[in-house]
Amino acid sequence: MINILFFIIFPLLFMGIIHRVKAIMVGRKGKPISQNMRDFLKLLRKDEVISTNATLISRVAPAGALAATICAALFVPFVNSNSVLSFRGDYIMVVYLLSLAKGMMVLAALDSGSSFQGMGTSRELSFTAFLEPAFFLIIAAIIFSVGTGSISELFARQSITYLRIWDVFASLFIAVALYIMLLVESCRVPFDDPSTHLELTMIHEVMVLDFSGFSMALIHYTSALKMFIYASLIAHLAVPANNIWWYLGILIFIYLFTGVLESLMARFRMNRNLELVLVPFCIALLTLAVLLAKNMGAW
Repeated sequence: MINILFFIIFPLLFMGIIHRVKAIMVGRKGKPISQNMRDFLKLLRKDEVISTNATLISRVAPAGALAATICAALFVPFVNSNSVLSFRGDYIMVVYLLSLAKGMMVLAALDSGSSFQGMGTSRELSFTAFLEPAFFLIIAAIIFSVGTGSISELFARQSITYLRIWDVFASLFIAVALYIMLLVESCRVPFDDPSTHLELTMIHEVMVLDFSGFSMALIHYTSALKMFIYASLIAHLAVPANNIWWYLGILIFIYLFTGVLESLMARFRMNRNLELVLVPFCIALLTLAVLLAKNMGAW
């Protein structure tokens, strides 16, 4: 029950950490950490403006994407190493549910008939094409290192705190790959800038231009929850089993680091982004190759 309450309440609050850090870095006071939650509740009460060209897809896609992301979150460990639901091989279900959520938003973006949103959709899918294989390679490396099981069991057994040299190596590289995936999936700098509205730089934001009110609230929450899922997986690579204070500390560090990174870096050009998206895939492949070589007696 505590896991459910945790991923319902905290995703938007943790997003506030990034905004506060970015404001402090440029010398402003910034809005309070709870502002995202206030904006979410305000949007829930607002009316929607729906395009006359839109069909039923645009009406149901935000709710469907949120439902799929929440279902994926049920299989992910948060406060402790046990997820709400789990079964052997449930990591495949997690990937499919997150892909379903993105697929529904892609259909909704194309449903408006806008070439502008079609451009953003094309960019978004070009990134996703490299991330899903990377996630499966990450899981394959963990399975090869610690054995099979559910996603909560895999990340608990792969923890860097066991201090076995190969676990430390695999955990560090996997954490880097997952963090890059977090930046891509959450549309953060350097891949995208959620604060910009320039035609040539928008990716995720252009996909949701036609949404407002209740639907926009669901979209913002879905994005925050997806980032929270990746951050939680990274935290469980380093956290001692069922230690909530270590877990919260690592989560806060991830969001603080993201805020500092966005303050110090500019968004990359599109061709550079596509090159960088390949990095998680390469890291996961390298980790798996090293573990295979070690198991075959190369070291």
